[in-house]
Amino acid sequence: MGCKTERLDFMTDRSTLLSAFIRTSGWGNANRLTVAGDASNRRYERLTATSGATIILMDAPADKGEDVRPFFAIANHLRGIGLSAPEILHSDIENGFLLIEDLGDGLFKQVIARDESLELPLYEASVDVLTVLHAAPMPTLAPYDTATMTNFAARAYEFYLSALTGAQNTPEQAEFEKRMAALLAPLANGPQVLIQRDYHAENLLWMPERSGAARVGLLDFQDAMSGHAAYDLVSILQDARRDVPPAMEAAMINRYLAQNPQDEDAFRAAYAILGVQRNLRIVGAFAKLCTVLGKPRYINLIPRVWEFVERNLAHPALAPVAGHIRNTLPFPTPEALALLKSKCAT
Repeated sequence: MGCKTERLDFMTDRSTLLSAFIRTSGWGNANRLTVAGDASNRRYERLTATSGATIILMDAPADKGEDVRPFFAIANHLRGIGLSAPEILHSDIENGFLLIEDLGDGLFKQVIARDESLELPLYEASVDVLTVLHAAPMPTLAPYDTATMTNFAARAYEFYLSALTGAQNTPEQAEFEKRMAALLAPLANGPQVLIQRDYHAENLLWMPERSGAARVGLLDFQDAMSGHAAYDLVSILQDARRDVPPAMEAAMINRYLAQNPQDEDAFRAAYAILGVQRNLRIVGAFAKLCTVLGKPRYINLIPRVWEFVERNLAHPALAPVAGHIRNTLPFPTPEALALLKSKCAT
């Protein structure tokens, strides 16, 4: 499976290293087409051989903070429990190159856009994946602990609030962190499962030729950690990139609980708490992508994410922090969004 790129003294240019990796992997004559980039520094190409066979190239430069080893390890774990993560066929870990199985183009978001009747079965299958995943033994993973979750949620203050007001490290942020940590601590100290942390309709592929939970192709799971079982369910049902009908969200929570019997009130409270944590993190991340990394398109997604924040704050479990958030974080009005875009890095 491993395939070491030729290393010659003059091979200092990344494109040369990449070409050598593709050639020594046996795909040197393949047609190359860029298929995706994301909010990280990773990029992907589809390689098509003269026979028509295809494979996906992942290019994850280490000098830009990328590391393919977590993807490698988690992919093998997911495949080992019967889920459809890509098989890794060739690798150059040092340089950040992988050639992986091509799971196709059937992204949930696009499949549903073409045929709305598939929305229910696709979301049902996404819940079934979580049931399989959460029943399996968990590999050794870093914990998504209270401090980490609190710091991520506080990015709404660090990047969103600061971009709008210029205020940094405010007493309001410190108070938020204190209150949020108190809500998150019981969740981090309870039972833990593998959470993929980016489980949504643009990272899931519909593969109807397979059966059961394996019909869902999994992507972008390299940041997996150990955390609460409600986290990935929030991720798929409160999707920053597409509207999931509230009735669908409610039905899928019920489906998960039916498959995984437990204290329903406690689970729903955890779902709401993690919904606030996750969505505040996303607000901060989208603001950072604009103001620090020069990617303004994410600002247009903030109103949907803010709606999720408000929906979760309505749960009684969020009473200790709801008023504070509403009083200290500005609502994303059109004027506020325009101001964020005006501060986009160039």
